[in-house]
Parts: sequence; C-alpha cells; structure tokens
Amino acid sequence: MDTQQKDLSYFRLRLQELLNNSFPEKANDQKFIEQRSSWAANAYQGAFSSGNIIEQCTEIANYILFEGLYFSKFDTVFEVVCNEFDTIMADEELLPFALKMFPVCEPVFSRYKLTDDFAYGYEFDLLYTEVTGTIAIWIQENELQ
Repeated sequence: MDTQQKDLSYFRLRLQELLNNSFPEKANDQKFIEQRSSWAANAYQGAFSSGNIIEQCTEIANYILFEGLYFSKFDTVFEVVCNEFDTIMADEELLPFALKMFPVCEPVFSRYKLTDDFAYGYEFDLLYTEVTGTIAIWIQENELQ
C-alpha cells in the first residue's frame, strides 16, 4: 500500500469516528467522508512535499478534515440529557434517549448561528436552556416521569 492510500484510510477512519460519536446525522454520508478524507490526505501530502514538518502537515490536514465539525449539536443534546435528566433513567439509557431527542431538538438549533466556537459564547447558555426545556416538555407530554 502506498503512503497516499494509507493516509487516505487514516483520515477516513478519524473522520468516521468523529461523525459516529458527535455527528450521527452525517455518519452515513459516504460522499462527504470520502471527499473530506481525500482533501485532507492530499493536503497532508502537499504540505509534506513542500518541506513542512510533520506537525504542520497534520495541522493543515486536520483543519480540512474537521472544518465545520467542532461544534456538535448532538454532543449538546447528549450533555443536556446527561446533566439534567440522568436521575430519571439508567446510565445505559442516556445515549439512546439523546439519539431519540436529537431530531426533537433540531428546531431549537436553527434559531442560532452555530460556529465552531459557539460553545464558548454567551448564547450557548441560552441554547442549553432551550434544549433542556424542549426535552422536559417532550418528557412531560410523553409521560416518562
């Protein structure tokens, strides 16, 4: 296997892991995964061929691979479920419940301009509160308590 193919596989696996854990809505988008992985592998090879040190090559490739994937709506929903509703369900139910709540909470996210550093801004607290409220209403309406 040549280094280009190895790099492509490496980047594909890294991206797939992130998507599986934090962006379930993109986890099955093979076109997206192949495109991003290819771009990252090409950027790495180009940076390396231009004489950059390994750390710089990796930084360049990661920027391309993970662009727009630093703030996760799903991670936010999962955080709310774990922090606010962990007393009403068993630990093993938290992840499946967060996956179920993710589409329910999707409209809340559309009211915010989500950027890679959104989680560090003052609006995140508002979003967190709205997601908590949306889930609490759903639980009440579906009589889970």
